[in-house]
Amino acid sequence: MPVLFLLCSTSSLRAQAVAVAQVSGTVTDASGSAIPNAQVRMTETDKQTVHSTTTDATGTYVLPNLPVGPYKLEAQASGFKNYVQTGIVLQVGSSISVNIAMQVGGVSESVEVTAGTQMVETRESGVAQVIDEKRINDLPLNGRQATQLVLLSGASYQPPGGNSMVGSKNYNSSTTISVAGGQFNGTAYLLDGGDNTDTMTNVNLPFPFPDALQEFSVETSALSARFGTHPGATVNVVTKSGSNQIHGDLFEYLRNGNVNARPFFGTTHDSLKRNIFGATLGGKIIANKLFFFGGWQSTRNRSQPPTVISNVPTAAVLTGDFSGITAANCQSSGNAITLKDPSTGNPYPGNKIPAAQLNQAALKLATNYVPISNDPCGKITYGIPQTGDEDQSVRPLLPRAVQQSFGIRRPQPADHYPARKSGARPGRHPRRQLFVQPDDA
Repeated sequence: MPVLFLLCSTSSLRAQAVAVAQVSGTVTDASGSAIPNAQVRMTETDKQTVHSTTTDATGTYVLPNLPVGPYKLEAQASGFKNYVQTGIVLQVGSSISVNIAMQVGGVSESVEVTAGTQMVETRESGVAQVIDEKRINDLPLNGRQATQLVLLSGASYQPPGGNSMVGSKNYNSSTTISVAGGQFNGTAYLLDGGDNTDTMTNVNLPFPFPDALQEFSVETSALSARFGTHPGATVNVVTKSGSNQIHGDLFEYLRNGNVNARPFFGTTHDSLKRNIFGATLGGKIIANKLFFFGGWQSTRNRSQPPTVISNVPTAAVLTGDFSGITAANCQSSGNAITLKDPSTGNPYPGNKIPAAQLNQAALKLATNYVPISNDPCGKITYGIPQTGDEDQSVRPLLPRAVQQSFGIRRPQPADHYPARKSGARPGRHPRRQLFVQPDDA
């Protein structure tokens, strides 16, 4: 499996970051006057990673490029009590304002605030809805395809005619969804800040499986220029990351027609047997500094293939006798066919072609590679198994040594996301292999 390593510093990528959040505000005293040079810190509660800044002359602070998740906000200034606010949860692409009012007192004293109100978006004018981890894991998904959850956002729907813009060259989970009246392929998809849109038909590339997803947002109406590309909407996906605690899971989902009720008008049970299984694991490499997360999911499908009827040569046809398959009972029109010699225009007697006029190369091909039908009309019934097997994995793109050499403090997202989809029969090479390599932020 080929792997492309992306070597660059985090500072060069922050300007392109769209899978992170931002917090800004002002620090004032009880009278509303600005407090310059106050120390403001945002601490990721799961990882104890600290992001800090200092207020300017107007008391304003800005903390950009914050990974999504729960935070604790702290502020310190000489002559004032320490300010501590907990319960802040940042979501993908959000930019909230948190103003801090400090009270006069000693540095050994503190004022603690628990966030209980909805944070107000201050930078973006678009309308966004976040599908969080709880809904991703709790809501039923057919085949565990998270793209179905995009339909939870307002004014989004799939075209009545199905995925007419999705063809054989797209991944099986690609879909067309219109958001807020946009085109069915007018939605942009981002994965951890990188483009996750199929450039051929403008539909989505594969989403990571639900256990590897942290959350995703669906934003529409007056989209920011930083998203670019598509005007309809932007689906911004963020994968999970590690923390100071080891966490993970093992899972398997089973669908079997033998344990399902028979359709009311059906005569047999559903023949589909689907096993979806996998695992995830995340944790720390260096406490409060470097983390890891990885996971995999495999899908195995088995079902009775649909019946297909085709026409192939009979044993008589291979000898030049076409009288059987040209008879009236073998024709959909009910009228018999008369074969004529193309060199003379005269009918062949009994619709039998002399062996000397048969193309020997075509005859050999039909004899060796095409089944011979025992049906007088040459009909043959068969089915082609379609497994639909799939393997997905999520793992960091940058090696540990490279991450440490650049001093990367934030948890690494799923920088490298390979997904494999099998062909028609088990044991064959994958039909395609996709590598989604978003920019790190």
